[in-house]
Amino acid sequence: MTRIRPTLAEATANATSRAKRSEAACLCAWAGCEAPGAYRAPKDRSLSNYVMFCLDHVRAYNAKWDFHLHMSPADIEAEIRRMVTWDRPTWPLGHTGATPSMKRARPWSQADIRDPLDLGAGTAFDPKHAKASRKTSWAEAQGFKADERKALRILDVDGPVTLAELKRRYKELVKLHHPDTHGGSREAETKMKSINSAYDLLCAALRRTTARTTPE
Repeated sequence: MTRIRPTLAEATANATSRAKRSEAACLCAWAGCEAPGAYRAPKDRSLSNYVMFCLDHVRAYNAKWDFHLHMSPADIEAEIRRMVTWDRPTWPLGHTGATPSMKRARPWSQADIRDPLDLGAGTAFDPKHAKASRKTSWAEAQGFKADERKALRILDVDGPVTLAELKRRYKELVKLHHPDTHGGSREAETKMKSINSAYDLLCAALRRTTARTTPE
């Protein structure tokens, strides 16, 4: 008589049935209990090892079982954060963990993006961030000191910039912030002092870099 091999579905059903019979055949793991242990309960945080209880004792066990037992507050906080994203890694908006070569291959990451709700504030998608980066990179290449780079931000000037362009920008800011146009406001006076100081610093820095690059 030829034996017919069971199909995959039949084999799976048979294995499941055997497992259930095996679980039902063991006794409850609760000390002193002789009832069949038909209900699984996690043995540890790995959730891969189980102990078998009867219905009453699995309820009692689960009521007292603490997944975060012996974990520090910092570990619990980290676990909660990982669970929010299903244990998948996350990055701030605009920082996908890509390598420098990958970022260079994606020009959209540095493109000007309309963001009327300011959702990209403080990220690589923030136009202010990109603008500040351009200023800083040019100023650093010119050898500008920290206070001179700060002066660029005060005057809101993009590099590269010439002395003539800097002078035009200075005149624009004087018209906007001069105390006389603000009724002698102390705030406007303070603003003008910072503008004047920044302008003087940048003029000196530009003259220095021009003298360094001009052939004798």
